[in-house]
Amino acid sequence: MPKPKNPVFRENIYTFPNFLTFSRLVSAPVIGYLILKSNHVWAAPVFIYACFTDLLDGYIARKYGLQSIVGSVLDPMADKILMITLTGCLAWIGNLPIWIATIIFGRDFLLGLSAIYYRYVSLPPPKTMKRYWDFSIPSAEVRPTTISKYNTALQMGLIAVSVLKPLALPSLTAGSQALAMQAISGLEYTVAATTILSGLSYVFSKTAVKILSEEEIEERRLNQLALMAKRKTEKTRSANGDKEKM
Repeated sequence: MPKPKNPVFRENIYTFPNFLTFSRLVSAPVIGYLILKSNHVWAAPVFIYACFTDLLDGYIARKYGLQSIVGSVLDPMADKILMITLTGCLAWIGNLPIWIATIIFGRDFLLGLSAIYYRYVSLPPPKTMKRYWDFSIPSAEVRPTTISKYNTALQMGLIAVSVLKPLALPSLTAGSQALAMQAISGLEYTVAATTILSGLSYVFSKTAVKILSEEEIEERRLNQLALMAKRKTEKTRSANGDKEKM
């Protein structure tokens, strides 16, 4: 008799860290619209919220064992969509140099093409459009390189400065404004250099993108089942404890 095939493993993608990541994804067009309307008073706090979720989602996922393949893909995707949206909007209104925006766009466009390719080649058969966009089916894992992490932080810093600049500069003296603009110029060149280096690191790194084998997917399935069983047991014990107190 033919060996029965294992059912397709689907991750639990409805977790709080993934919700935070998705909210950061949704916040990108909102911040972009506010910037284009020169409403920096509202754009700044929404941007701060987006940065806060970037720190919080990973912390919660690690602390409570809620890491997922979709999270490893969605998190950098949310960062990139936020970065691309704000970079374009800030460049459009003249708060960010066009040449910086061009470098950032070029790198992210090439990485986006790579992500599309790796998702296709790593997806277990049958390769259909429905399964391709079903990110609960794990196939490849993205691991940010060290220089990429630094670059993301620097880009976020530059975007934050560009968003807050219209609010902060008018309150400074002429001399302080000149010093601030010099510091911003230095940050722009640093971001440009690290953006190029981080793009090259994904090309030459052997660990940045990992295609999962059937054994690794099965291991993740078993680990998730064990975690679900553990939580169910803890919930049952907690419920029984509450009944005994009554």
